[in-house]
Amino acid sequence: MEFMIKFLSVFWDFTNSISIYLVAGLFLAGILHEILPDEQIKRHLGSKTFYSIFKAVIFGIPLPLCSCSVIPFISALKKKGANSGAVLAFTIATPITGVDSIFATYGVFGWLFTVLRVVTSTVIAVVAGVVGLFTLKEEEKRETVTCGCCGCSCSVQAEESKKGFSLVGALSYGFKNILSDIAKPLLIGLFVGTLITVLGESYLKTALSSSLFGYTAALLIAVPMYVCATSSIPIAASLILAGAPPGAAFLFLTAGPATNAVSIGVVKETLGKRATAVYLLTVIIGSLLFGLLIDYTFQQFYIDPKSVLRVEETRGLLNTVSSIIILTLCVYYLFKKRWGNG
Repeated sequence: MEFMIKFLSVFWDFTNSISIYLVAGLFLAGILHEILPDEQIKRHLGSKTFYSIFKAVIFGIPLPLCSCSVIPFISALKKKGANSGAVLAFTIATPITGVDSIFATYGVFGWLFTVLRVVTSTVIAVVAGVVGLFTLKEEEKRETVTCGCCGCSCSVQAEESKKGFSLVGALSYGFKNILSDIAKPLLIGLFVGTLITVLGESYLKTALSSSLFGYTAALLIAVPMYVCATSSIPIAASLILAGAPPGAAFLFLTAGPATNAVSIGVVKETLGKRATAVYLLTVIIGSLLFGLLIDYTFQQFYIDPKSVLRVEETRGLLNTVSSIIILTLCVYYLFKKRWGNG
């Protein structure tokens, strides 16, 4: 009984810390989707130039697409003639930092990790794009747009064209399309994050405090597992609360959303084996280096990793209402997909 009470308390704290920012992020994501049509993105990134890599990153950072729903864009961009470097940059930058996850990251970690998450993902994506531009041969690959990692309607999202701004359309896209896509991984992320936090207080703290174990565990979970940018946040926070070094948590925040087994397969099918190697090595090495740099910085300035967390600071009325909205909609979408036609 004591364990269950503790579990529910931590789960609610995690939800409260993320919910109000997630609501705001989903709303802005919907507006962004209305004013920035998919076809416009493809047109801007459809040139084989060095500048296209930076445009790919600029477009990718705010877009609310997970590593699963970015899949049809990979094929569409390649089909329209985008160079492999630009496609790789877009593939890495987009899932890590959607506008919804940027808001949610601030809700849990504050401004420091939020800025670092955006900056480091930009650097990793640009490096991958530049390497790809100079080392990859442009080959025609057959189009692959199927997506089975989260059951989302990404194939539809990639082909739709906008006819003008609509507030109803923005709300529908944010709180229906996006939230229904991330409902399952978000709840799983909250559950896993809560479990790691509760168990970490008594069982995992010693093991996770080891940098080698913490980094290895974060990397082994992050690369193959499907975890969207938002659902990675409570898991990363729980690693810090359980005693893992902040660099390991940051590695999970970066590598988790950027890669999963499905996106790895699609990159291989669309761009080839060499591009897949560039994709994985850039994400893994970049995440490790930035993680180690963060650990070094925290040690040099005697920063307590737990001091960056804001999990227990958000228990106001707006947070509670936002949590109820998010959890209710997530449960609704799960049941709809399981029992209905959704």
